[in-house]
Amino acid sequence: MTQTTTKLDFPTLDADLSQQSPQEIIKRALSLFDNISISFSGAEDVVLIDMAYKMNPNVKVFSLDTGRLHPETYQFIDRVRKHYGIAIDVVYPEAAPVEALVKAKGLFSFYEDGHQECCGVRKVAPLRRKLATLDAWITGQRKDQSPSTRATVPVIQADGAFSTPEHSLVKFNPLANWSSADVWNYIRALEVPYNSLHERGFISIGCEPCTKPTLPQQHEREGRWWWEEATQKECGLHAK
Repeated sequence: MTQTTTKLDFPTLDADLSQQSPQEIIKRALSLFDNISISFSGAEDVVLIDMAYKMNPNVKVFSLDTGRLHPETYQFIDRVRKHYGIAIDVVYPEAAPVEALVKAKGLFSFYEDGHQECCGVRKVAPLRRKLATLDAWITGQRKDQSPSTRATVPVIQADGAFSTPEHSLVKFNPLANWSSADVWNYIRALEVPYNSLHERGFISIGCEPCTKPTLPQQHEREGRWWWEEATQKECGLHAK
């Protein structure tokens, strides 16, 4: 039965669900909302797909194709689709804004004036378009992914970035309290598919021009937008 944000007591729900396993959080999310989808791009998201699929083989999944992903990432998306036998709704940016940005600033303007404009066109705008069709979404955010920007990620929240006066949106973060080690222990134990770039030192994987492998002891987000200051390492998908 689909709920609305006005009927949910977020502080109480978050306090309750924060003590639960990711599986229990996903189970509650799927019970509260029919029109809900998992956002898929990385290792955490496949863990979510694996958990949700075991509860409901018809779970909805979407992925953003910015047009700048690694070949390995495209292969990964298709491998997950085949492995679970699910449809993945691949969402693309609109051509006109991409063409206008490239015409005005070239293909690599983000190295000079920051990644926000490009991410806004290639990621945030298509995500906003997709989320406008949903009542809730499930993400793979973890508190330890970025201490400067994600340390207080709750397991359930009213989505302040993508809700509108006409359309309330709820976001679930079932892995908020998990570590990277928890994710990879699950992947190895259950032989869940993963992006082959992880075998080459990539931890946090985004677009090809903006992602590089990390060195030993480097934090995973240091491989994203490495030319920018640490507190700016968000693309806008998970603004509060």
